[in-house]
Amino acid sequence: MSEPKPPTPTPGDTYKGWLFKWTNYIKGYQRRWFVLSNGLLSYYRSQAEMGHTCRGTINLATANIAVEDSCNFVISNGGAQTYHLKASSEVERQRWITALELAKAKAVHMQAESDDSGDECPAAPPSSGQGGGCRNLEIQSTLRTLGSKVEDLNTCNDLIVKHGSALQRSLSELEALRVSGDVGDKMKQVTERATLFRITSNAMINACRDFLSLAQSHSKRWQKALHSERDQRIRLEETLEQLAKQHNHLERAFRGATVLPSSFSNPALGNKGGVSGKGDASDEDDDNEFFDAMEDPAEFITVPADPKYHRSGSNVSGFSCETGMDDQSVNFDELSLASNPESPQTLELEPVRQRRTRIPDKPNYYLNLWSIMKNCIGKELSKIPMPVNFNEPLSMLQRLSEDLEYYELLDKAAKCQSSLEQMCYVAAFTVSSYSTTVHRTGKPFNPLLGETFELDRLKDCGYRSLCEQVSHHPPAAAHHALSEKGWTLRQEITLASKFRGKYLSIMPLGSIQCLFDKSENHYSWKKVTTTVHNIIVGKLWIDQSGEIDVVNHKTGDRCHLKFAPYSYFSRDVPRKVTGVVTDKDGKAHYVLSGTWDEKMEFSRIMQSSKGENGTEGKQRTVYQTLKAKEIWKKNPLPEGAENMYFFSSLALTLNESEEGVAPTDSRRRPDQKMMEDGRWDEANAEKQKLEEKQRIVRREREREAVKAASTPEEGAHPDNYQAMWFDKFDDPASGETLHVYKGGYWEAKEQGSWDMCPEIF
Repeated sequence: MSEPKPPTPTPGDTYKGWLFKWTNYIKGYQRRWFVLSNGLLSYYRSQAEMGHTCRGTINLATANIAVEDSCNFVISNGGAQTYHLKASSEVERQRWITALELAKAKAVHMQAESDDSGDECPAAPPSSGQGGGCRNLEIQSTLRTLGSKVEDLNTCNDLIVKHGSALQRSLSELEALRVSGDVGDKMKQVTERATLFRITSNAMINACRDFLSLAQSHSKRWQKALHSERDQRIRLEETLEQLAKQHNHLERAFRGATVLPSSFSNPALGNKGGVSGKGDASDEDDDNEFFDAMEDPAEFITVPADPKYHRSGSNVSGFSCETGMDDQSVNFDELSLASNPESPQTLELEPVRQRRTRIPDKPNYYLNLWSIMKNCIGKELSKIPMPVNFNEPLSMLQRLSEDLEYYELLDKAAKCQSSLEQMCYVAAFTVSSYSTTVHRTGKPFNPLLGETFELDRLKDCGYRSLCEQVSHHPPAAAHHALSEKGWTLRQEITLASKFRGKYLSIMPLGSIQCLFDKSENHYSWKKVTTTVHNIIVGKLWIDQSGEIDVVNHKTGDRCHLKFAPYSYFSRDVPRKVTGVVTDKDGKAHYVLSGTWDEKMEFSRIMQSSKGENGTEGKQRTVYQTLKAKEIWKKNPLPEGAENMYFFSSLALTLNESEEGVAPTDSRRRPDQKMMEDGRWDEANAEKQKLEEKQRIVRREREREAVKAASTPEEGAHPDNYQAMWFDKFDDPASGETLHVYKGGYWEAKEQGSWDMCPEIF
């Protein structure tokens, strides 16, 4: 959401802006227009409603303002009204807190003081208890008097209504009289009631006159108090502004001298603006920043390296020249890539074909989620028949291929001379694969057994990719990508998922490996757990949590990445990732920091030492680092992505029809194509047909295996299925067993020979 930043609150201004207000567990936070004026905070659904419909108002004089985290705060007046609010950023939240505190102070002071000098009390300094007590007594007396007058007005109003009704009835009865003998009695009764009505009306008028006179007599004092309060507020705000500037300068000087080398250079600190660039650093002290009662303590912190390490040409800590001698050297590979005419950036400037940039907008279909999910709690999600309403029009094979969105990181890694620098790029590539998931709450289609997906970007980007579904239960997909730049990526992922009622946990099992031709470095790692929250109630959101160890099996280098889980009580930036690159001896050389949905940076470690113990007795390592460099940044989403399942530019092209692909390719899957076109009812029907066809094929295969095997148990084992393009391989380096590409696919494509492919659609 991009909104213009409102100005800093100034005296006399009405403060307005957008905030997110908690409504209920069904709708969660909703965007509302808030207006702060005269000590009252009001909100509307939109700015257009300001003239006619106020959705709620809270008096700040009796309200309590509490800050919950970097963006959330609560306003409550003792239980009758409570607003749970969220700002778009920490800076925006601080603007609102400042405006609210000033407005509250003014409202409280106006209630506690009727004039600035105390006409009926002796003059006293503002700090005098005697003068304050006299003013309070005067205010209480005035309020009691005004209250009694209001009660008199209410009583007179009731009497007027009562006597007026009686008089009306008497007049009606008088008109209905026909016998002249009763006229005298009725006239007397009417006269008495008219007299009572006149007396009551006079009392009402007198009470109104007294109330008006009393209000006018105090209005001048209140007017003087208002002007005095406004002047004091202006002086107070000027003083606060000066103090804030001094505090900011002192804080920056302190950071520059003892704590932080520069912005974004500290991966472990709870810096609100650090990794994500969403504002200035937190005003909390260092101890509070490093630790939270609800979180694991940080294992390390970073401080700026000694200035002597920044002098170019100095041999630091025995590092070799290929690692680089100063903070500029870490970008040599990027510069060489930018100047290399064969780099992927140059190739991308001249694409072979124009690919699509839009798909049909996602239709708005209502579905009773609970009616489907209530019987699925605790079950394996892959075994539950789900309608396409929960899906996105891509298969799991295509989602695996999306890992290559930031293939340039591997291109740069292939050019690195240092295995430690290469590890940084591989680690950044590992994190980048999660950036496409932040808004992608739709479930990808479960591939059918034998389904494939090719991603041929050889002319565009210099790589080719092939995925195949090699097992159905448990569902497992094998992936192989080969680049002209000298790297190979292969992975086999088996998804284990559990629905827990409130959230869905997805645990990817299997290994990912990356091999570089020139250096013969062999890397492997695993994926972290993905959690989808608010499955039943509220807005769906995704979190990634866990730890990843990226290991270079040739050199023994290792990068330990930690994906911090979201915590409501955390002061850290959401979706934070930190990591340390170490050699085979355990010596740290680089620190990585960032977020898995935005960007990653790395900085070279010049010296390390053991620091102070944390709150749980764990000793933290202190790293002296050079200035951090950006290593990866997320590409912006295409325009209108919120209506296209939040697909990235690459994802929009994955299901685009292409000539010559295998008949088992995901692009040819009819139910997936129908969903993309917005024909969800037809897609649901087609999906059921394909799944039933797959069950029939599986049962037939098991029957044939039983006949050929010595025992039914051995024959019915699902591992008897033989993949078309992949074979099982025991990797001696990593000790993993996975399916690897055995060749033949691209040759079959060139010849157009797909006779061996099964008919699965």
